[in-house]
Amino acid sequence: MLTGLSAFEIAAKVRAKEVSCVEVAQAFIDRVGELDGQYGAFLRLAPEVTLEQAAAVQERVDRGEAGLLAGVPIALKDNISTLGIETTCASKILEGYVPPFNATVVEQILAADGVVLGKTNLDEFAMGASTETSAYQLTKNPWDTTRSPGGSSGGSAAAVAAELAPVALGSDTGGSIRQPASLCGIVGFKPTYGRTSRYGLIAFGSSLDQIGPLARNVEDAALLASVTSGKDPRDGTSLPNPPIDISSLKSRSLKGMKVAVPDEMFGDATSPEVQAVIEEAMKTLEAEGVVFTRVSIPSIKLGVTTYYIIAPAEASSNLGRFDGIRYGLRAEGKGHIDLVEKTRSAGFGKEVKTRIMIGTYALSAGYYDAYYVRAQQVRAIMQQEFAQVYQDYDFVLSPTSPITAFKIGELNQDPLALKLLDYCTIPANMGGMPGISINAGFAGGLPVGLQLLAAPLEDESVLQAAYAIEKALPGASGRPPMP
Repeated sequence: MLTGLSAFEIAAKVRAKEVSCVEVAQAFIDRVGELDGQYGAFLRLAPEVTLEQAAAVQERVDRGEAGLLAGVPIALKDNISTLGIETTCASKILEGYVPPFNATVVEQILAADGVVLGKTNLDEFAMGASTETSAYQLTKNPWDTTRSPGGSSGGSAAAVAAELAPVALGSDTGGSIRQPASLCGIVGFKPTYGRTSRYGLIAFGSSLDQIGPLARNVEDAALLASVTSGKDPRDGTSLPNPPIDISSLKSRSLKGMKVAVPDEMFGDATSPEVQAVIEEAMKTLEAEGVVFTRVSIPSIKLGVTTYYIIAPAEASSNLGRFDGIRYGLRAEGKGHIDLVEKTRSAGFGKEVKTRIMIGTYALSAGYYDAYYVRAQQVRAIMQQEFAQVYQDYDFVLSPTSPITAFKIGELNQDPLALKLLDYCTIPANMGGMPGISINAGFAGGLPVGLQLLAAPLEDESVLQAAYAIEKALPGASGRPPMP
């Protein structure tokens, strides 16, 4: 069945002319049409665009010019700009907005002969950890459709887990790729900040946001990361480093690998069920030669509170452009202020309004030093503490999410509990580090993610280690129940 193949397998079959690009594209379009009513992963497909792109790729395949992603359909989180395809950030304020350009990552995918399949659901403007703040629909976890897929890239994670797409792109501001990957039992990779261009990503927190892949195995995640990385002159935060090199992905041995395990990411911060799965995985890896050492990184405990000052502050600035005048929703009002007020009141959801208000407050006169500056100082301390750890250890290991997939609606009345789901993932964004989540096993039939972090620019190393760990934990692989 074509839709059960990995991205590598699809590209290989297309290049070998065992199957055509159009056949592959149609198979995924049909599967989404048949099954996505159960999951709500996609906000919209673009079948005409998808099939047109597939036909163009097939012409290059026939000439022997196929790229790395030859014919692979890719789902895109709906905060990534796509030429001619509506892009809403799952918000009413952008309903009907069709970008006049492609994000850099989309250009890179097309240049590598990938095919855009459609746009996936997310928490509105990527603000949330459950995909429940979307203005349009709920997304459900393929392992149990009464449970959340996580967020904010929940649509992309659910699409990959349910085999509606072989791979997908999401964005990660405080864990929004890795946390849903954990809850959906797949791989989610956040590259080093600046290693992948943010041009065309509709901004939430500009110093934290990073685009990255979601896939069913490390090899596919690495493939998509290699295609969508590299210097982009249109992004002022883009690093000059070359694209991520995956030629040595399978070369790393676990023997002698030195891994730090922060006390702050275990104990009360993690449920006993999740902790048990991670510790069992660590025993298996220890038998393979990994050396684990317990360490303390005190600033981790301040990560959530620090993040929820910095991220809303940046959001309050970034979302100022949505005023009902330039593009998107426009409500009629008496004068400029009334128009903007009514537009934002009607267009933004509760979570987005809350974060804008918190961020504006933190940046206001009299509070800027007490909140925003202090938060940035804590962020600097966190970066220093992690840098110290990386002097002695290759990686930092932890659970990805402190709990498994929770019931839809279960945490709606406890916003603090939802925010604490990012407890283990936030440090990677605060420090610009690469981080990856792979499935470590199951608790109560639900996936448990293992997170591996590395020093900035060690993207190749963390992918190599994750590949080796994935091979050492064969019992962690699995497919959700399929209709």
